[in-house]
Amino acid sequence: MKLAKLGEITEIRTGKLDVNAGTEDGQYPFFTCAATPYKINEFAFDTEAVLIAGNGDLNVKYYRGKFNAYQRTYVVQNKDKDHLSMKYLYYFIETYMDHLRKEAIGGIIKYIKLGHLTEAEIPLPPFNDQIRIAHLLGRVEGLIAHRKQHLKQLDDLLKSVFLEMFGDPVRNEKGWDKKPFSDLLVDIESGKSPKCEARPATDEEWGVLKLGSVTRCVFDANENKALPTSIAPTIKHEVKSGDLLFSRKNTYDLVAACAYVYEARPRLLMPDLIFRFVFKEDAEVNPIYIWKLLTNNSQRKAIQAFAAGAAGSMPNISKTNLKTAQLPIPSIDLQNQFAAIVEKVEALKSRYLQSLSDLESLYGALSQQAFKGELDLSWVPLPEETIASDDNEIPEVQSEAVIEQPQTSFEPLLLSGLDDYPMSTPHGRTALLGQMFEQFLNEQKANTSLNLDDFWQLAHFRSLDYMDEDSAPFGQQEQDYESVKTWVFKALKTERLQQVQNESYCVIETKETVCGNMIELKTGTQL
Repeated sequence: MKLAKLGEITEIRTGKLDVNAGTEDGQYPFFTCAATPYKINEFAFDTEAVLIAGNGDLNVKYYRGKFNAYQRTYVVQNKDKDHLSMKYLYYFIETYMDHLRKEAIGGIIKYIKLGHLTEAEIPLPPFNDQIRIAHLLGRVEGLIAHRKQHLKQLDDLLKSVFLEMFGDPVRNEKGWDKKPFSDLLVDIESGKSPKCEARPATDEEWGVLKLGSVTRCVFDANENKALPTSIAPTIKHEVKSGDLLFSRKNTYDLVAACAYVYEARPRLLMPDLIFRFVFKEDAEVNPIYIWKLLTNNSQRKAIQAFAAGAAGSMPNISKTNLKTAQLPIPSIDLQNQFAAIVEKVEALKSRYLQSLSDLESLYGALSQQAFKGELDLSWVPLPEETIASDDNEIPEVQSEAVIEQPQTSFEPLLLSGLDDYPMSTPHGRTALLGQMFEQFLNEQKANTSLNLDDFWQLAHFRSLDYMDEDSAPFGQQEQDYESVKTWVFKALKTERLQQVQNESYCVIETKETVCGNMIELKTGTQL
């Protein structure tokens, strides 16, 4: 694939304004190095551009229309609109950001220089393929954004339910009895923090949790370091399902994070920076209620007020101070009722998180193949042109998200007797995959090798218009592979497909084909 230096095919400028030049009710977007654009009343650009933060967060955005920019924001504009798609460039820069972050220089605040951008080499496939790549990645990114939005909505739902049932825990307008934390506890346990390996533990190894395992108030078992084999694990410090963990030391914003352990893998140990609460049997408290109580904004701020530390050190909350916290304790029946709601919502969040992980993996695989020229786009039609309703509107998007995304269907795939989003049900998912497999066979020429990897790639792309927020991409569920295996065997039985030994090499003198020891699929002579 042809490569071109970014500085040769684009014009790269920076804005002229100071970061505080924006106004809250401005008419135009004002792009700084922050993830979300500000607003401003004057514009300096009226163009289609990719905007790259020059320091700090080092993010990338796309915009078309009138806007202004901070003096450390790079504005990348097209020199030749017939040979470079700016949306394609946006998606390339998005994947290139990891490289730019490694190249960034500076101390506390990292920054990139103009040369880091002008010397960057960008692969340039044919212009129409650039459009196709941008469209496909935009579709997947749109689904990722929807899943993140739904996860946030579920978090907001739990916060609303908590306030509806219990009110603000600090103001205690519902008049619940308050008890010192010490009345509820048998003990506050903590672990040890030996010097560990600079990598996560394998499933067979012992590991020690890092602060990141609870920082987001959701337990993350992946945030750990492997315990050296020379150090014997302290078994009593092993984390178990049902534990309630609490960070006693961190920055003022992050200290007092609390996470409930729904499921724990074996051989993970608490460090000395994380507490574990052990409740009295007769305390009449549900740990899930206490979890959501301690992570409530007003209650957490009250707990964070206990943090103290010498200058230059991270704030620390002592066990003694923490035990004095006054906590509202409703009836155990009401706590249990709330906990049941939490468990249902958390189960739904778990599905969304798995789907999000699947989609992010799909996005990573597609972008890697696209920018290496390994993606077969010959069958993908160009998306229909769409006109933005208002180019000056600033959509509510995350950093590194495209503002405009065309909507189209993949033709000639036609569905019959299925819902709008058939992948949301097991029956619809199998029916859609079956139609795709049938069409895939029909598109093959007779007596040619059949590569099922090509089918899965095709299914990934063609399914995007039929996915909803609950749908996992094709190939992520065992059901998908079992279905395709069944159809392959059926096609072999009816001789639509044949199993043959692969051709290994040909003897030039005799023109004899020597077969290898691998079995491959070939289409039959009659399809």
